[in-house]
Parts: sequence; C-alpha cells; structure tokens
Amino acid sequence: MSLSSSTPAAPRPAALCRSWLFVPGADETAIASASASGADVLIQELEDFTPPAQREKARAMAPGIYARWRAAGAVVAVRINPLEGDGMADLAAVMRGRPDIVGLPKVGDAAQVGRLDAAVAELERANGIAVGTTALWPNIELARGLVATIAIAQASPRIAACLMASEDMAADLGAERAPDGLELAYARQRFLVECVAAGVVAVDCPYTWRDGAGVERDARWARRLGYKAKSVVAPEHAAIVNRVLTPSADEIARARRLVAAFEAARLRGEARVELDGALVEVPGYANARRLLARAFELGIDTG
Repeated sequence: MSLSSSTPAAPRPAALCRSWLFVPGADETAIASASASGADVLIQELEDFTPPAQREKARAMAPGIYARWRAAGAVVAVRINPLEGDGMADLAAVMRGRPDIVGLPKVGDAAQVGRLDAAVAELERANGIAVGTTALWPNIELARGLVATIAIAQASPRIAACLMASEDMAADLGAERAPDGLELAYARQRFLVECVAAGVVAVDCPYTWRDGAGVERDARWARRLGYKAKSVVAPEHAAIVNRVLTPSADEIARARRLVAAFEAARLRGEARVELDGALVEVPGYANARRLLARAFELGIDTG
C-alpha cells in the first residue's frame, strides 16, 4: 500500500521514506523547526513526548502543524496514545488535520489494529476523507508484539510500515541499554525478518544518544541487516540517517560494474564472475540491481 491523502499531491510512498522523526506534540519550537531537519516523515508524538496535561493543546494544534509540514514536503504522521487510554480522544482531534499516517504504540496483537482501522474509517467518513487512504503504523514495543509481528503487519491493508521501538522493548525484556545496541540485536533482526515476510516496511528503532558518530554506526549496522528506514528522536540525526540509507556514488558505480560483469559472464555461458576478489552469483547480481533501482527511485542519477 502506498501512503496517500486527499490532497492533490500524494506524499512519497512508505518504501521511500528513510528517516522518521518523532517530534514532541505540543513543543511549538520543535514543531516549527522540524521541517528543517530534512526527515522524510515528521511525527507529532502524542504519547511519551507529550505529558498528559499538554495533550489537549497538542490536539488543537494538529491541523495547523500538518498543513505546515505537508507544505514543506514531508510525509505527515502522528502517534496517538493507546486506544484504551487517551488514544480515541487523540484520534478524533488529529483526523481533522488529515494525517497521512496514524501510529499506534505498544501493539501486542492484530485485534488492536482492527480496532484502530475501524475507528480511523469512521473518522475518515466524518471528515470527508476517502475511506482507506490513511495509512496505519503499528509500533512493536513489547515482547508480546514482537512474536506476533507478521499477524500484526497483515491485520489491515492500510499498514504500509511497522516500527520496532527501543526503550520500551528493552524495558520489557529487562535488558540493559548501551550505545552499541547489542541488547536489542536479536529483536531488531527478528523484527526485520517478520516485516519482510509480511511485505511491509520495517522502520528500525531510534538511536537514543546524541552523538552523530553513534547514530551513523547504528544506522550502518541496520542497513547491513537490510533496513531501509530508521526512526530518530533527535532532529540532527535525520540527515545522517538519510545519507547512510541512500546509495552513495561509489556504491552505485560498483553496482553498475557488477551488473555489467555478471551479464557479460552470462553471455559467455558462465554461471558466475569474480569481481574485486568476490565470487558474484545470481543473488549478488540481484542485490546490485536492487541498489540501482532504489537509487533511481530516490531520484539519484545512476547513469
């Protein structure tokens, strides 16, 4: 499913959104400066980043926030509170602003997605929005949700992406957090596998320390696993994530050489080819073609 809205210019598809920035829902300074971060997706965060006393203010601000973010070219998202808490009040208010994506925290089973889907559909009708055009973004933050990721991801055709959180997941596991992220390595790998199997975009957990070197290292590890999207909680991290998750000129050049060498070998009747000391077989060739295709989709000239 591609993200869409009722505005004339549809936002970019979830598959092309690299950086997903959480913005405190009632922080006017952070909201005003969020567009300058360059993040592909801007998320008004109404749960952990918005104290309960500030939520009514954040809800009232939502339509104006979304209009400004959309005019700046960002995909507009919101993370509401759990439906059992303030989520329904959040949803009723923010749907007036027609967000492209609605995120739900701490999803543990497919039934929660079903309730959100039904509530969003009702509010789409009430606000003159084409039913089915608001995408859903389940947030997997607990062990219970992690082992049910495929079922959650397939619970609604609206789902374009899922997020794996870091802090709540670590807390649920009783893990000790550290900048190297080793305590979440298995969870991040399993989450990616399940999202790929379900056919939705896997959005990696945020790096919750300030240092740029650390977020670059963490994003490169995520990319090596196969992630193409990562959430961030510091605006300055968005540009780093975008750079890491975008094929570089050197990578594009090597992919082109690999494709050319492999195709020439096949014309000679050979099953594989050696390039830069590596034996390239069909999977390596397919990966190179995918890298070139992604660069093209991101608007990069691949020659």
